[in-house]
Amino acid sequence: MAKANKRQAIGRGLSALLKNDENQPENKRGGKVLEIPIHEIDFNPNQPRKKFNVELISELAVSIKELGLIQPITVRKINSNKYQIIAGERRFRAAKTIGLNHIPCYIKSADDKQSIEMALVENIQRSDLDPIEIAMCCDKIISESKLTQDELSIRIGKKRTTITNYLRLLKLNPIIQSGIRDGFISMGHGRALLSISNSEIQMEFYKKIISKNLSVRQTEKIIKEKNKLTTLKSEDFTKEHISFLSKYFGSKVVTSLSSKGDGKIIISFKNEDDFNSILKKFK
Repeated sequence: MAKANKRQAIGRGLSALLKNDENQPENKRGGKVLEIPIHEIDFNPNQPRKKFNVELISELAVSIKELGLIQPITVRKINSNKYQIIAGERRFRAAKTIGLNHIPCYIKSADDKQSIEMALVENIQRSDLDPIEIAMCCDKIISESKLTQDELSIRIGKKRTTITNYLRLLKLNPIIQSGIRDGFISMGHGRALLSISNSEIQMEFYKKIISKNLSVRQTEKIIKEKNKLTTLKSEDFTKEHISFLSKYFGSKVVTSLSSKGDGKIIISFKNEDDFNSILKKFK
């Protein structure tokens, strides 16, 4: 049941993005599969995953050596004797470490954009990517394919709000982004830090999260308190002038401030004559 629910949550999934190469024989999954020499297969430069766990690849290699490669990798044809990986790079790396000469592959027709999308969907389905890798890949697809977030959400089976949350992480200080990738803090911590616009203050809180091992909830609480305190401090420099401004314009004056210290002065008027009276003060 859990697997079925997860598959539904993904939406269209990888299969919806794939096109079969009509020149290759079909297997039971509906894909085209061939045994391809490993030396004819190249890595995908657009692979969303940038880091590979050496220990996990070693364990996978042992499994392949004992049982064989149960699930073929997915590739696309680049030229007459060259292929590029779309999905399954870990299986490919593991197969190379044990000296396999050939590897079973699904052959798919895909351009660069489709290749990126397929790799992204496969990794998301397996929960293999860290949040920054997903964010960078989504940003690349949107930029290069000229897609909207809504269009991308349909293609990869994620809610638009989820994609927005991933993309917002790219606004964080690069050091904090690295912290998310390395697992020092979570995506939830990163989202909490986004409420701080100042990069230096972001870093202060980032270091505090790590040094004090703060949970996401604790982080959100102290940042909220910090922003509230900042707002209160900002209000202090306007309050003493509101009375003067009200008397000067002969009308009610209200100030509105954000946590950054910027804000608005709102001058009320009752009718057109009142407005013209205020306008004269400016002139």
